[in-house]
Amino acid sequence: MNTAIIPQTYQEWHHCITVICQQPLTLSYVEERIIALNSSKDYMTKKFVQLYGESQRQKTLQWFEQAKNELK
Repeated sequence: MNTAIIPQTYQEWHHCITVICQQPLTLSYVEERIIALNSSKDYMTKKFVQLYGESQRQKTLQWFEQAKNELK
């Protein structure tokens, strides 16, 4: 697995989402992703874990939770 492009910090992740992917971090988007990342039945979550591992899923979930708290 090439980890060079995988964000390791909240700031790197935030940059990837909002600048590179140009995905606005709206409250509804963040909440949808939190629900999906908490679901072991979600197809994209299964693929995410296969590609990046459980540890990265947990980090990403924490970053979405942090983003949610910043939006409140």
